[in-house]
Amino acid sequence: MAAKGIGLWRGRGWLWKLALSLFVLLVPAPILLLLIFRFLPIPGTPEMLVSLAMGKGASYVWNDDISPRLERAVIGAEDQNFCTHNGFDWVNINKAMEDHKRHPNKPMRGASTISQQTARTLFLVPMRSWIRKGLEAYLTVMIEALWPKKRILEAYLNLVDWGDGIFGAEAAASAYFGTDAGSLTGDQAARLAAILPNPHKWKAAHPGRYVRRRAGMLQGRGAMVMRDGLNFCVK
Repeated sequence: MAAKGIGLWRGRGWLWKLALSLFVLLVPAPILLLLIFRFLPIPGTPEMLVSLAMGKGASYVWNDDISPRLERAVIGAEDQNFCTHNGFDWVNINKAMEDHKRHPNKPMRGASTISQQTARTLFLVPMRSWIRKGLEAYLTVMIEALWPKKRILEAYLNLVDWGDGIFGAEAAASAYFGTDAGSLTGDQAARLAAILPNPHKWKAAHPGRYVRRRAGMLQGRGAMVMRDGLNFCVK
C-alpha cells in the first residue's frame, strides 16, 4: 500500500513541478523585476524580441529626461484619469461595454489605461487572448502596488511601440524629428501621441489629414491636462 502511495506521488510529481514553476513565474519573478526596474533602466521587452525575430529591428534607447509636453499629450490622448485611478478606468470600461452593446457588430473600443499598457508591454508578447487579458490585469495590480505613477508613465513612454521597429520616445524623436525626447516641441509631442493607436499605419513625421487634425486636438488636450492638473502625480 505504501509503495502504491509512493508511486502515485511520483506519478503526480510533474504536476507539482508545473505548479511551482507557474508560482515562480507569476509571483516572485515579476515582483523582483518590478523592484529592480523601479530604479534601473529597462533593457528591453518581449515585443522588442518579437520585432527582432521578425526582421523589423528594434531601435531603443532609454531616456530619463522626456519632455513634459509628451507626457501631457499622452495623458490627454490615452488616459486622462491616469493620476486618479488604481490601474483600471472603470468609467471608460463601462462606457466601452455600453457602446459595444449598442453596436455589437463594431469592434469594442479600447479602454486600457497607461498602467495596463505598461504591464502588457513590459511582460507580455503582442497577441490577443483572454489568458493574456487576465495576466495583464494581474500584472497591472502588481505594477500599481510597486511603482509610483511617475515611474509607470516614464516606463510607458520609454517602451511603447512607435512603429517600424521604433520603441520608446527617444528612438521615436530621433527617427521622426531628428531630435531627442527631452527637446520635443508641442506639435511634435502631439503628433507622436496622435499615432499611438496605430503607429504602423499613421505617420508622425509626414502626417496625413487625420493625424494632423488629431494632433491639433491633442495639443488642446495637453493644455487642458496642465490647466486642470490632470498630471499632478508625475510632476
